Amino acid sequence: MKLYGLKSCDTCRKALKSLPSAEFVDVRADGVPEPILQRSLAEFGEKLLNTRSTTWRQLEPQEREKAPLELLLAHPTLMKRPLIEDGGQLYLGWTPETRQALGVA
Repeated sequence: MKLYGLKSCDTCRKALKSLPSAEFVDVRADGVPEPILQRSLAEFGEKLLNTRSTTWRQLEPQEREKAPLELLLAHPTLMKRPLIEDGGQLYLGWTPETRQALGVA
């Protein structure tokens, strides 16, 4: 299991605490592999982009119009977090549905 997120993200820290066996990947330091981003975009669409983030607000309007994959490759912190990969299945966010699917109370 891999958890893609930020060290400074409270939600990512909660998820990691509940999933101690997960391998943490800091997207700011290490980015997200392009194949994972492509699969995530195919599954979650534009929900993968965190348009409420500081990074998004700092982008120029013309940059916001770029394709989501291009934006996420250039600015990995734009990704909604956490993104969890477990056994080929992807989960976005630390929602009750995600916790239930991963067997976490």
